[in-house]
Amino acid sequence: MPTARATTNASRGLGDLDREKRRDDVIEDLVVATAGATRDELREALLADALAHRTHGMPLWGLLALATAAFTDVMTDLLPAGSLPQMSRALHVPQARIGLLVSAFAVASALAAIPVTAAVRGLPRRPVLAGVLVGFAVLDAVTAVSTSYLLTFAARLLAGIMGGTLWSMLAGYAARMVPASSRGRAIAIVLAGITAALSLGLPAGTALADAAGWRVSFVSLSVMALLLVAWVRWKVPPFPGEARRSRTPPRRAASRPGIRAVLAVTFLLLTGHQAMYTYIAPFVARSGFGHTSLVLLVFGTATVGGIAVTGILADRHLRPVLLAALALVATAMIALGYCARIPAALLLAVALWGAAFGGAPALLQTALTDASGPGDADMATSLQTTIYNIGIAAGSLAGGFILQRAGAGALPWTTSLLSAAALATVATARRHAFPADRTAAKTPHAAPGRAHRSMTDRIDSARPEFDQIAGAGAHR
Repeated sequence: MPTARATTNASRGLGDLDREKRRDDVIEDLVVATAGATRDELREALLADALAHRTHGMPLWGLLALATAAFTDVMTDLLPAGSLPQMSRALHVPQARIGLLVSAFAVASALAAIPVTAAVRGLPRRPVLAGVLVGFAVLDAVTAVSTSYLLTFAARLLAGIMGGTLWSMLAGYAARMVPASSRGRAIAIVLAGITAALSLGLPAGTALADAAGWRVSFVSLSVMALLLVAWVRWKVPPFPGEARRSRTPPRRAASRPGIRAVLAVTFLLLTGHQAMYTYIAPFVARSGFGHTSLVLLVFGTATVGGIAVTGILADRHLRPVLLAALALVATAMIALGYCARIPAALLLAVALWGAAFGGAPALLQTALTDASGPGDADMATSLQTTIYNIGIAAGSLAGGFILQRAGAGALPWTTSLLSAAALATVATARRHAFPADRTAAKTPHAAPGRAHRSMTDRIDSARPEFDQIAGAGAHR
């Protein structure tokens, strides 16, 4: 006669077998629904998905690893700007040529984002992320030891390609690591790496370059990137690439409802911001205040507060928070236009500008991921990466033109007009891009002419059933 313990074990075994069979049934259903995806691809995707979602809390360490990757990218991009004199002497070129190293990174990032993302989207995600970080480590090391400007320039171009690939991955990766209801917070955590780099990393890197030499700063970045590879393998879950037939081409990704509106707001906001931010020094000098470093410190500190508030509110109140942020940027610019000669008003307006702008990228990235779906987020983000860099270039050029023709006093008015245009776009694009109810946006709309969702999106919609089946028992 079987003992109670044997009966319990037998029941547990039958339960495991039943759970396996039900999971297989779910996979079979997805195979039928997804043309071109193999059974193994779907099984791997489902198991990776269960691994990422089986805990109730945020996968904080994994998200912080992605945030550190963003930090590394921004540091690699902008560190030459803080070391112009030292690098100019070491490489025997004018400081303007060192400035081109930053431009080379940005141009390569913008040009490479879409084609490289399209080329690697079928590969497993974690090895691609690790490969990009290894690329940063190697190229930062080459920059550190180079005595040739041409070699340094080539390394910067390749680093820019790595940067474009990385930025196209980060938001989609974060979105797949959490339930749809937590996307905004997850993306805000990852993009906080930008804020940390701008407010803390670059001043620290510049100070290290002054104290120990610019080459030491780049060696430090190289070591950080290598350590980050281990962190990624430890805490960032593995996700499969997309099956060939489920990949959305770039043009079709851009034609999804809501995508173009998000890209338009990104362009308007970045162009306006960069026109003012690039030439903040002559504007502050015109105001009579003169302490540009203090103004930049206030701006950087305020962005930290902005990203923190965004992380709390983005998931439940994305549309009103973005509307408020854009309205605040426009208002801050009007205040700068009227009251910049009053020091207290100047600093307050800059603080409001920093707080509003600090959270805007995370809000736009969340809106883009909602519109595209996590499965097409990499492709959509590659489009946004290109638009982002075009906006930076356009803002710098427009700001320089306005500075020469109308003077620094016209800069905040230009930014205010562009921010108002972005605000109007968000206000009118309430159906797909920036809906009041984000639950509709969490199930992406099919691209025109093709009733199709990617493999990842189908898995996303099947998650409630699979979570019931697999729960905490999913194993690699």
